Amino acid sequence: MGCVYRRVRWTCITCNRRLDKKADRESCISLNHQTEQRQSPVYWISYRRAGKTYSESVKSPTCDGTLKKDALTLLREREGDIGRGKPITPQIGKTSFEDASADILADYRINDRKSLDSVERRIRLHLSPFFHGWRMVNISTPDIRKFADIRTSAGASNAEVNRELALLKRMFSLAMQGGKLLYRPHIPMLRESAPRSGFFEADQLTCVLAHLPVEIQPIITFAYITGWRINSEVLPLQWRQIDFAAGEVRLDAGTTKNQEGRVFPFTAELRTMLQTQHLEHLRLAATGLILPWVFTRDGAQIRDFRTAWAHAIKAAGCPGRIPHDLRRTAVRNLVRAGVSEQVAMRLTGHKTRSVFDRYDIVSGNDLKEAARKLDVAAGLR
Repeated sequence: MGCVYRRVRWTCITCNRRLDKKADRESCISLNHQTEQRQSPVYWISYRRAGKTYSESVKSPTCDGTLKKDALTLLREREGDIGRGKPITPQIGKTSFEDASADILADYRINDRKSLDSVERRIRLHLSPFFHGWRMVNISTPDIRKFADIRTSAGASNAEVNRELALLKRMFSLAMQGGKLLYRPHIPMLRESAPRSGFFEADQLTCVLAHLPVEIQPIITFAYITGWRINSEVLPLQWRQIDFAAGEVRLDAGTTKNQEGRVFPFTAELRTMLQTQHLEHLRLAATGLILPWVFTRDGAQIRDFRTAWAHAIKAAGCPGRIPHDLRRTAVRNLVRAGVSEQVAMRLTGHKTRSVFDRYDIVSGNDLKEAARKLDVAAGLR
């Protein structure tokens, strides 16, 4: 069983000061000062867990010091939580927002998350200015709604705010896993707009390619066929990952978004494009310039082509299209070609069915084809 008590301290009435140190007390006594013992107005509780004794001061919500009933209430809560097997210590509830931020950043670093820089930026620019100095236990649902309202009023999209709220939710989860919190508040997510529905028909892609520099065209063709992510999977591609004998392109485990390796067999168009690229690679090697990357420009890896892309989509009459639309297009083309969804997901690197379904976009031509099939079934065609 635990107990409730108040600490006793020595006070020098003559000096009007506390004598917390033995040396101070002996000094006042030697000077014949009047000293006495006084009870602290703050109550403490003491309890045992796993064979160890813990002491914890009680902070009362009342303005006239700590009441004994508040201490008894806290002691009953601690003993009840210990009886239910919860990891109770005096540090429960004392975790600050800064502590939680450090924990989530450490979690991202330990697991080698590629979005670490993005997480650091969101915490530094948006979450920390609002929650700085808060204890996690004091963050409530109304506080979180207020944060979301301030962010949206400042022009942030619902999707952007949701990414920040997801980080806050993860902070609470890590704190609970570490025994620093017993619960987390409800964190309401905002309604996001419908996902992008951009994709390329074959004639549109041909027109865009015609307005792109020659060295960029193979990148777009590769992304259109495979649906691989351009910045992280296509542009860094190296010749050691191209196997002409086996007729496949490989991504190493740990280099993709889901950390899994991937293989995409050659299509006829893909083989032709890669062979053309390889001939250029051999030509440069003959001059003494050996480059490991598949897609190069002026003797270096191509890392960005935003300016060329913006010009091409404008000239081709496809404003608003982004390179990621090629990934959506590849998913749709695979499904149209009759490839099973499970195989298509492995080819494009989609780990969850929900995201894959969002990318399987229906076009106007798909709807017209459905109407045509109805006519055929009715004997009208």
